[in-house]
Amino acid sequence: MSNRKDKSPHILNTSATLLGICFVVLTSLNVMQLTTKTIMDELTTAAIVMFMTSSLLSFLSMRSTESMGERYEQIADVVFLAGLFFLFITTMLLAFNIIK
Repeated sequence: MSNRKDKSPHILNTSATLLGICFVVLTSLNVMQLTTKTIMDELTTAAIVMFMTSSLLSFLSMRSTESMGERYEQIADVVFLAGLFFLFITTMLLAFNIIK
């Protein structure tokens, strides 16, 4: 139980921060009118969905019973990790000019 109480707030805090960063990137793309020229808006939107899901599941984990909370936290962990890998791959593709 203490492990869950220690990990869920960290997942929630970090995924919410990354969610905010993704919103700033998406807004910047829209303001610069680059959404029709790149696939960055689709990639950023996918990251937003992953980090929002992770945040929601982490919050539910802290508010649920022990057994359901552990399950929510496990799923939040996986979704958060997928979001991190997704952002890493997107960044590498951009860095090596694979995505224009």
